[in-house]
Amino acid sequence: MQAVWLENNQISMRDVPQPKKPDEALIKIRKAGICSTDLELVKGYYPYTGILGHEFVGEVVDASDSAWLGSRVVGDINAVCGLCEACRNGRSTHCENRTVLGIANRDGIFAEYTTLPLENLHRVPDSVPDEMAVFAEPLAAALEIQQQIQIKPTDRVLVVGAGRLGQLIAQTLALTGCDLHVVARHSLQQNLLTARGIRITSEAEIQPHKWDIVVEVTGSSEGFNLARKAIRPRGTLVMKSTYKGDVTVNFSSIVVDEINIIGSRCGPFEPALRLMEKREVDPTVLIAEEYSLKDALKAFEKAAQPGVLKVLVDIKG
Repeated sequence: MQAVWLENNQISMRDVPQPKKPDEALIKIRKAGICSTDLELVKGYYPYTGILGHEFVGEVVDASDSAWLGSRVVGDINAVCGLCEACRNGRSTHCENRTVLGIANRDGIFAEYTTLPLENLHRVPDSVPDEMAVFAEPLAAALEIQQQIQIKPTDRVLVVGAGRLGQLIAQTLALTGCDLHVVARHSLQQNLLTARGIRITSEAEIQPHKWDIVVEVTGSSEGFNLARKAIRPRGTLVMKSTYKGDVTVNFSSIVVDEINIIGSRCGPFEPALRLMEKREVDPTVLIAEEYSLKDALKAFEKAAQPGVLKVLVDIKG
């Protein structure tokens, strides 16, 4: 089968065997999305060799439980052992032996087929089309913030960064009724937010040390510094980015101001699917372009361009 292969920071199209794991479902990929993590892996932020990708919607074509056959599914990206200390204590996304779809020790989904354990799969409601369902994983990641902290309607919340994930975070936070503002540099980002009634702000307009909750989604030291400037004493800073290299932080000021810092990554799929089913969020507005699998390398070039939001790869043909 054809697949997008990453090796030594170079991506290429490669013929690889169809995957087969006796304890996992075989999934025919329908659509896949290119995210910032994929682009950062190509840049070398984390050593990985194999098939890229983890955002997908597909169809189960083989499984030990026949009830899954023919189901349209999305999937949690962490395959866990269930036996280690983290798993036994309810922290399975931090499993000591986990493999991560298209990121760590597990081939991803920019291919005709992939495999995942049945416990990782979630059925897609019939009313949720493929171009919406493919956003389940990043939308779940956006919702993880609300799993970790309570956001009240009285909270002043600032999102720094309005790219692929920042847009989804803004859409989900807007549902809480909080006093939400988003730092968005590009006109397309601004227009998408304004269309949903979400207020945008410039860096110059941000009041320092006034925001109850700040979510950093830029993945840049500049974004972190802006977020740190904005957060009030005893406020909560949610880190939703991964960074290549080191970021210089004045930890003395963090201590003095008693800032709560929370790292946040993977999140709950079922609420994400429900929000899309009810049309309370609309991730499809982020779609910039769609390519076929044979043109996947062009898709990666497009996705890497400044200001481009979501690029999809149609794999079902």
